[in-house]
Amino acid sequence: MDEITNQNLKVNFKNKCDGIEMLKKIESNSLKAVFFDPQYRGVLDKLKYGNEGKQRGQARAALVQMSSETIINFLGEINRVLCPSGYLFLWVDKFHLVEGVVSWFKETSLEPVDMITWNKQKIGMGYRTRRKSEYLVVVQKLPKSAKATWTIHNIPDVWDESVKKEHAHSKPIELQKQLILAVTNEGDYVCDPAAGGYSVFEACKQTKRNFIGCDIEFGEE
Repeated sequence: MDEITNQNLKVNFKNKCDGIEMLKKIESNSLKAVFFDPQYRGVLDKLKYGNEGKQRGQARAALVQMSSETIINFLGEINRVLCPSGYLFLWVDKFHLVEGVVSWFKETSLEPVDMITWNKQKIGMGYRTRRKSEYLVVVQKLPKSAKATWTIHNIPDVWDESVKKEHAHSKPIELQKQLILAVTNEGDYVCDPAAGGYSVFEACKQTKRNFIGCDIEFGEE
């Protein structure tokens, strides 16, 4: 563990702390994989929903939202801790996919290389089409390399998986397991600095990887 962190940071634990501060405790160029699910409110502002305090919108609206500046700061630290050719798995919604996220990476060595559409098998919100999917942008730190860094080649770019709603941003554990298996080895460290419901932690347990992660609201001190 000493080669991964330079300060007191619990591994395989639900740390309750600021994600950027946690990333600063991790050695540079030390991780093969990072998952990041930003808590942005862009789509809520765009659609101007008025029911954020009621029913379905309540849990999401209650979360501390990240500004674009905060997201860029996260990505700067993620860029630092990823090893060369390491992977960032970045969750985005349709609004941010259409608007574009490339500007977030301007000051980094990170480049989008692929994308997976997650079919949640549940209808969500939307003024025109109703949202049924989320999108996972696969980002790689330079130098880009596929064959030497990605070992599973049957992961489809449209992934069907329903999840039990345990958090406002619950994510598919089986998909995350396959991605972890594709880019890391048993015993490697996988990071999630905005862990939410800690689905990446569960995926790490099931794949025998070490988890480094935290959430500003959920976890243990």
